[in-house]
Amino acid sequence: MLTLIPAEIGNGKTANYLQAAIGPRPICFASTINAAGEVNLSPFSFFNIFSSNPATLVFSPSLSGRTGLKKHTLLNIEEVPEVSINVVTFDMVHQVSLASTDYPHGINEFAKAGFTETPSEAIKPPRVAESPVQMECIVKEVVSLGEQGGAGQLVIAEVIRVHIADEILTETQRIDPLKLDLVARLGDNWYTRGIPGMFEVIKPIGVMGMGVDALPKEIRESKVLTGNDLAQLASLEHFPDEEALVEVAGMGDVSEAIQNGTEAQHHLAQKWIAEGQAAKAFALLMQI
Repeated sequence: MLTLIPAEIGNGKTANYLQAAIGPRPICFASTINAAGEVNLSPFSFFNIFSSNPATLVFSPSLSGRTGLKKHTLLNIEEVPEVSINVVTFDMVHQVSLASTDYPHGINEFAKAGFTETPSEAIKPPRVAESPVQMECIVKEVVSLGEQGGAGQLVIAEVIRVHIADEILTETQRIDPLKLDLVARLGDNWYTRGIPGMFEVIKPIGVMGMGVDALPKEIRESKVLTGNDLAQLASLEHFPDEEALVEVAGMGDVSEAIQNGTEAQHHLAQKWIAEGQAAKAFALLMQI
């Protein structure tokens, strides 16, 4: 393996490796304003939600790796500790990239990137009308991680208003991720899009999965099943009951797979796991 020591390779290379390895990263599209009323709009991929009570977002307009100077967003926040944070969708990603241009201080990136300012209700910085989710935030604290170029400046912001476009909501008033169509940042010039790569992983909340160590040895040591496959089986709460075993045993493709040997049986189980039928797959694997 390539082993790197950040203190030895410098900020530029460290940033390149970390940003390529850690992702995809959500994008904070931050609107700020200074005491003179000048608006700034900039994207940051060092960003995430860190608390829901109080609702808290953290992003980092790091000091410039080239000059060591503060980003205009940070300068504005020091004067007016408020920020409008807007999500970034596929339909606006090229405009967002344009807004990241290092325009002179005081230049309004809303105009440069072709975005529409929408007045906020409780803070001074405007919201981005084109973003389907807009959050009005009060900056609670800025934590500096250093004074050298590349040093993070963690902006801790409490969300006091959330505005959500009707067209991305389901009938039960939840956000539909397919309609939202978020994008996220990878390394270099690469981004990723939730669609069509989106998939669902059911969290083990309210259930007690049996764990991989509870699976029979011949399943754990399968030459076909992957760690992800085993984890989906191990997320089940119990072994298949007699009824499930009998039901699966009567399927035509099961008899054929068993006759063709263990690997064929495991390949069929893997196919069912991929289709979201882990319990059925487990019953197949328990066939002798």
